[in-house]
Amino acid sequence: MQKKLFLGYKLRRLREQRGLTQATLAKALDLSPSYLNQLENNQRPLTLPVLMKISAVFEVELSAFLEDEDSRLVADLREALADPLFAGAPLTAAELRSAVGSSPELARRVLSLHQAYQKLHERVHSLADSLSNQEQGDSFAGPQFPYEEVRDYFHYCNNYIGPLDEAAEKLWNDEKIHSGFLLNELAAYLKRRHDVRVKIVADEAGDTAMRSYDASTGTLRLSALLNGPSRAFHMANQIALLGYGDVIDQLVEQAKFSSEDARSVCRVGLANYFAGALVMPYRTFAAQARALRHDIEQLQSRFSASFEQVCHRLSTLQRPGARGLPFYFVRVDMAGNITKRHSATRFHFARFGGACPLWNVHEAFAQPGKILVQFAEMPDHTTYISIARTVTKRGGAYLKPSRQFAVGLGCETSHASELVYAAGINTADLKAAVPIGVNCRLCERTDCQQRAFPPIGSALRVNEHHRSFVPYLFDQPGKR
Repeated sequence: MQKKLFLGYKLRRLREQRGLTQATLAKALDLSPSYLNQLENNQRPLTLPVLMKISAVFEVELSAFLEDEDSRLVADLREALADPLFAGAPLTAAELRSAVGSSPELARRVLSLHQAYQKLHERVHSLADSLSNQEQGDSFAGPQFPYEEVRDYFHYCNNYIGPLDEAAEKLWNDEKIHSGFLLNELAAYLKRRHDVRVKIVADEAGDTAMRSYDASTGTLRLSALLNGPSRAFHMANQIALLGYGDVIDQLVEQAKFSSEDARSVCRVGLANYFAGALVMPYRTFAAQARALRHDIEQLQSRFSASFEQVCHRLSTLQRPGARGLPFYFVRVDMAGNITKRHSATRFHFARFGGACPLWNVHEAFAQPGKILVQFAEMPDHTTYISIARTVTKRGGAYLKPSRQFAVGLGCETSHASELVYAAGINTADLKAAVPIGVNCRLCERTDCQQRAFPPIGSALRVNEHHRSFVPYLFDQPGKR
């Protein structure tokens, strides 16, 4: 049975963005005003003929119109409203989707308000701890919230920044850069275009800088501890700052961040984005990725890039009209902290708390350097092919230990035929899928023996005469 499409909020939003009245749009679509009104209010489903007319009239791709770009906003709002701060029964998925569809900007402001509350809450606890321990110092330092604001910016841009991605690809083509000679060609371009010379420096003076640019002498110093892919990335980053700073500034201005710290962090993030797009130009990289069935190690060799760089680039291939596979990308440290995250899939990361302990990204630390493959299922029954592998950032000396992270990449099993990592996995056998969730505070699975604590809003069932293998017994959130 074909699923009915109720996307009235998208149609209404599109009409209002173009400044059209219902009567004007109804005439353009060859529909009656009353029928259009029913469509916009989800009283009638959108049919294929109407969708084709919408695509033609608004000159938008049908796939872009149908894409569920609000799902990540719904997921973030659901997590925020699970906070005990918001009393009452949890809102249903339909209610959340309706709220986001009617006013996505209002949903974003609710999220911003909740983040401000979280920040204040943590500062109060920090102050209380400081007073109780009689410690000195700035007790209001708090977490790095500007980074979270910037992370959300990339999240809601679907991790694709068109102006920078296209500019990087154009530079690659105009300069006829070759991956096999990347280091030499990027260094030559810096000298030719910006009169900047690249100097590799040893860590003799205890300097911790990976990259340092001296504008007065036109010298870009790169640490000798950096490997080839990292040196190429930092040169590309400097090219972004010197040659495309105006584009970066314009994007930052349009984002309307709340602080100068967030604006500065975003400039760094956008320069990094350009660097990745220059080292792995969009169409060439996307074509190679499909041809190699997204084999990361082969893509590393083709583009002189690191494992992490390739994984991150795969998650950015969301150019309208030329989209790659929708991947999620994550980087986790040994304590379970998520230091980088993005999802172009229905897979959502928790904004607060850790990640699911059953997820293979944690297991990667037990087998350093090995690519682990996992067939996993989320509580909404969406299944994923997920890979994870550790990456090491060298310290360069005995007294400077290396840092280790686990990188995770995955996509829905509907794309399994295009993934080399799905070889030998029977994605139709759901019993073989590992049941994972977002994290314990949001997961409603009642039979998970790995659960660290019950989900927020759940009603606990405690029996002192009965001990279960499942750590917590509870009713579904909001039910008793």
